[in-house]
Amino acid sequence: MMSRSRAIALACCVLLSAALPGWNSGHSSASQVSAPASPHGFSADLQIQSQILRIEFDRKLHSRVVPLFDGAAKRLVPFSASETVSGADRTWSNFPLASSHRERVSDIFGAGERLTLTGKSGDLRKRISVTLYDDFPSIAIFDVEYANEGAARLSIRGWTNHRYVLTSPASTTGPAFWSYQSGSYEKRPDWVLPLRPGFRQENYLGMNASDYGGGTPIVDVWRKDVGLAVGHIEPRPRLISLPVSMPDAAHARVAVRSSRQQTLEPGESFHTLRTFVSVHRGDYFAALTEYRRLMMRQGFQMASAPDSAFGPIWCAWGYGRTVQLKQVYETLPTAKKLGFAWVTLDDGWQNNYGDWLVDPKKFPNGDADMKALVDRIHQEGFRAQLWWSPLSAVPNSNLLKDHPDWALLNKDGSRRKISWWNSDYLCPADRSVMEYHKAMVRKILGEWGFDGLKLDGQHMNGVPACYNPAHHHHRPEDSVEALPDFFRELYETARSVKPDALVEFCPCGTAYSFFTMPHFNMSVASDPESSFQVRSKGKTLKALMGDNVPYFGDHVELSDGANDFASTVGVGGVVGTQFVLPSLVTKRSTSDLTPQREKLFEKWVHIYKNKMLSRGEYLGGLYDIGFDRPEAHAIRKGEEMYYAFFARHWKGQIELRGLEDRAYHIVDYVTYKDFGSVHGPKATISAEFNQHLLLEARPE
Repeated sequence: MMSRSRAIALACCVLLSAALPGWNSGHSSASQVSAPASPHGFSADLQIQSQILRIEFDRKLHSRVVPLFDGAAKRLVPFSASETVSGADRTWSNFPLASSHRERVSDIFGAGERLTLTGKSGDLRKRISVTLYDDFPSIAIFDVEYANEGAARLSIRGWTNHRYVLTSPASTTGPAFWSYQSGSYEKRPDWVLPLRPGFRQENYLGMNASDYGGGTPIVDVWRKDVGLAVGHIEPRPRLISLPVSMPDAAHARVAVRSSRQQTLEPGESFHTLRTFVSVHRGDYFAALTEYRRLMMRQGFQMASAPDSAFGPIWCAWGYGRTVQLKQVYETLPTAKKLGFAWVTLDDGWQNNYGDWLVDPKKFPNGDADMKALVDRIHQEGFRAQLWWSPLSAVPNSNLLKDHPDWALLNKDGSRRKISWWNSDYLCPADRSVMEYHKAMVRKILGEWGFDGLKLDGQHMNGVPACYNPAHHHHRPEDSVEALPDFFRELYETARSVKPDALVEFCPCGTAYSFFTMPHFNMSVASDPESSFQVRSKGKTLKALMGDNVPYFGDHVELSDGANDFASTVGVGGVVGTQFVLPSLVTKRSTSDLTPQREKLFEKWVHIYKNKMLSRGEYLGGLYDIGFDRPEAHAIRKGEEMYYAFFARHWKGQIELRGLEDRAYHIVDYVTYKDFGSVHGPKATISAEFNQHLLLEARPE
């Protein structure tokens, strides 16, 4: 895959025939470009642009990104040494220009134009190609090569691309910047947040704890008027960092950074990853959507979901790991009455992590009792889903006793720990490990009869490098790069057993790896710690995966007040719960289905099934989740528009965006309050609410 990805040609889009006033367009096709330099050493010919952004270089190969919206250039970042390489005792940042060349190209990303510049610093030559595609005018793709042209070897400690310093607007109230962060951490921070002075997050896409790592290779920082994202477009996970920081109240910093050490012998060269910078208006949704479109050109296609995947879910996790079959059986009638469509048997059915046999204390007749449970769930009209945590095994499992060579090993030869289940990692790059897990899928869906899998665990989002000599890896990073293939084979096996199987992927608070996304057909809020996380994760996953893969808002008990169905419904998510019947437990909890909560659940499940906004088109570009107040989300379904507004308390005007030029009747579809008629495309209403307001706009 490495050689194939390196072979993919880069392209760039057509330059505008006329530049902005005061700028030389620089659209010469000559291989050598010469033009008067500005006081900063910048030549107007050393630029490449689309109708949305321009990349400018000076004669030291420093660069800046200029967003172009509505025919005007926006100040966002100054010139900087954006692409550098570090050695043992120095950093190469200035590369005096030696040559410039531009050409039209065409490849899997489409047609476009490429600007290639070369420069030299001592014995190190730099060659940087910037490409803009006709079909992706907001994205500039960089390919940077460094070559040792001296007589002595060079020790390389790492490289950096797209090191930019964003400046805040001249006057601003509230946060100057909001950001999307893609790293995975044990504290499970918000993925979307306002930046504060002193903030820094490395967003390392390797392991940030024993069992927390991985992520999507893009970060985004935006102001109220414009935003900027950086990342890479390699087809495999890579061990890079995407640091975001706010050193003071007026600036924010981003970069793509690798700390991979290597030695360049005389005459040798290396390429950085294919990285990109993109610009946008509004929040990060546009950048993530365009990233997904770009990756689709490389073959990334999201999975398909059956109609049944959009049914509301009851999960037995409220009863905990000590769940008894009696509790499940006696809860089914209530779940059916409330309108749930799926029943999930969660953690606690197994004898241990790794062997994955039924617990003989709960299933005295073994597999026959498990089959009987699934049959009963089906008889009650539900579909059945089973919780499972692949790639984990407790040290005393028969699996690891019989196959100790299946374990993923650290560099010192020790096993890598998975904290939550006190287990050890198995290596996804080992073929025997893969075949064992595929056999489990066939057993769960085929022999036991389940309709779906709930794959669970923070360790699934990323794995460490594996140094187990028994696996014969070419590189320790083989395990890191094999993880998506592991889940691809699980998903393909599941669909081969049951073509309409549901495969839910729950990486427990981690920021999801884009490379795994094509290999499951239900995403989930994944242990949200607030209602805002339910909504912001929903927006993120809909940008990265589209509308055809259902987003499960997770158990409502994890939301604010343990009852916030509105956050899931409002972003087009699938609703779910882990309620328990108080008569079947001895300890009180927020999962107890009291008479009051039962009425609430019945109401919201009815609303969900009546509107089915999870089957609508989430219009993530209409509202900025950071700067628009109240927080707003919009969904189009047929001719109707649906709006969800959130605030602790709001009183004032609310703008209804995305309407057509026609009259609409506005109703709160939760309380049935009538807000009268408005006329699009620009419409406002006056409203007062606490927590949430959900509106339907129906054409008159």
